[in-house]
Amino acid sequence: MHILNERFVVLTGGPGSGKTTLIEELKQRGHAASVEAGRAIIQQQTSIEGPALPWKDPALFSELMLCWELRSYEIAQEVDGMIFFDRGIPDIAGYLQLSQLAVPAHVQNAAEQYRYNPLAFILPPWEEIFEQDRERKQTFAEAVRTYHAMVKAYGHFGYDLIEVPRLPASHRADFILEHLS
Repeated sequence: MHILNERFVVLTGGPGSGKTTLIEELKQRGHAASVEAGRAIIQQQTSIEGPALPWKDPALFSELMLCWELRSYEIAQEVDGMIFFDRGIPDIAGYLQLSQLAVPAHVQNAAEQYRYNPLAFILPPWEEIFEQDRERKQTFAEAVRTYHAMVKAYGHFGYDLIEVPRLPASHRADFILEHLS
């Protein structure tokens, strides 16, 4: 079973590259968007003192991310028009590889079966806007490694990655929408 939904557009990249700000800009223009899995899971797990945190148990964290992304994909089926995803299922494979963990067959299967628009947009590392916070504990060097892991993961799953230039969010949104029209 392969589910392809060209209305589903992924924005990926390392932490602190401006994905959330860009998605907020796209939402202000009337587009739907998913909620980022990683940050939400970290917030929930922290609030309950749970073990599924990237710095405690990366494999368990990735399983929760997979569940979240699959559920987001299903919920998005009910939304009309284009929907932007703050990361996608291939990010999980990239995260596992970055963590030096094997990518389980079910993660590989999910990334192959639940397909997004063939054009995926990647935001490059941008040191001037990068910030750490309670949920984002990665260093800028880790953000750069994450970027490269996502390039590799999305390439592996056959997506055409388009790098979004380091510009204000409104210009980045214009860039993406122009490529999708």
